[in-house]
Amino acid sequence: MSGRGKFQPGRSGNPAGKAKGTRNATTRAIEALLDGEAEALTRTAIELAQGGDTVALRMCLDRLVPPRKDRPITFALPPITTTDDLPLATGAIVAAVAAGELTPSEAAEISKTLDVHVRAIEATELHRRMAALEARGTLG
Repeated sequence: MSGRGKFQPGRSGNPAGKAKGTRNATTRAIEALLDGEAEALTRTAIELAQGGDTVALRMCLDRLVPPRKDRPITFALPPITTTDDLPLATGAIVAAVAAGELTPSEAAEISKTLDVHVRAIEATELHRRMAALEARGTLG
C-alpha cells in the first residue's frame, strides 16, 4: 500500500528521525507550568524533608549526593602479557565474584576491559609475526 497516510512496514514517515534535543509536548507543558516556581518548590521540598517526610528527604539527598554509578575496585588480577594468561585472569574474576569482592556487573565491565587488552595483545603478536615473515622475504 502506498496511499497517503497509510502505514508501510519498514518505511518511516520521518526518515531523518526526530531532531536532536527535541523534547516531547508533555515535557514542554510541564516546564511551562513550573517556570518561575523552582525556588518555591525547592523550599517546600526542603521543609517537608526537615519535617520528617522520608520521600522528600530522599529526593533532597539524591540531589545533594547522587548515587555513584561507578566506583574504583581493587582485587588481585594476575598480569596478562600473552593470551595464555587469559584463563588465570578470568579465573581471578570468577573467584572474586564468588567471594563477594566483585558484583556480577563489575565483573562484566572488567571482562570487557580484559577483552580489549587481549585483542591488543593479539594484534601486536600478529604484527610481529607479519614483520618477521616480511623480513625473511616470505611475504610479497
